[in-house]
Amino acid sequence: MLKRTLAECQEFLGGDHTVLREILHPTKHAVKFGYSLAHGKLAAGRRSKWHVLTSSEVYYFIAGQGRFTIDAETCPVEAGSMIYVPPGGKQSLENTGTTDVEFLCLVDPAWRAEDEAVLE
Repeated sequence: MLKRTLAECQEFLGGDHTVLREILHPTKHAVKFGYSLAHGKLAAGRRSKWHVLTSSEVYYFIAGQGRFTIDAETCPVEAGSMIYVPPGGKQSLENTGTTDVEFLCLVDPAWRAEDEAVLE
């Protein structure tokens, strides 16, 4: 069994300028799986940098509200929303609310620095 709490995960600034905590990654934990899972935050009034991954991503929003853009398509997000980002999708998240946007992000296959390009 593997159990982790968010408090055990070190916070860092991602390349897209969201604040992240890596919860689960196959290269860092003694379990067999192909994806990675992170918790993220974006402060009120902020926008993540445009970026592209070669992996697919699933975002599940826990708190806050904003707009998520993939390529030329934009939609509102709020707690309970899920967004699928296909591999190669140019993406950015904008916080349009007054509190942090919080989300979980599952990346499959697992996130690797060499698979991400920050475009700005």
